[in-house]
Amino acid sequence: VQLQASGGGLVQAGGSLRLSCTASGSIFGVNAMGWYRPPPGKQRELVAAITSSGTTDYGDSVKGRFTISRDNAKNTVYLQMNNLRPEDTGVYYCYANIATPWESDYWGQGTLVTVSS
Repeated sequence: VQLQASGGGLVQAGGSLRLSCTASGSIFGVNAMGWYRPPPGKQRELVAAITSSGTTDYGDSVKGRFTISRDNAKNTVYLQMNNLRPEDTGVYYCYANIATPWESDYWGQGTLVTVSS
């Protein structure tokens, strides 16, 4: 099983980016999916997560600006990031809990988001 993330880049403050992450391989089912980032000097923190039924959760700093969604048919999770701020800069890692059929946590390679002021 692999998670392939894409969509990072350089954007000015106030701009938007859309991240994507697709799970592939011998997959029986995909449960929760999400995005995490490690802020400087801190442990990994939740950016946004979504269950297989569509229930979402967001980190406090991104509420109202970021939207997570998923396409279950494509085993893909998206993160629409609007009104980006310089403090959103960092490497974003996608995550998925996948049944193969045994449930395990998988992580993507990370995609860099840079927001200039």
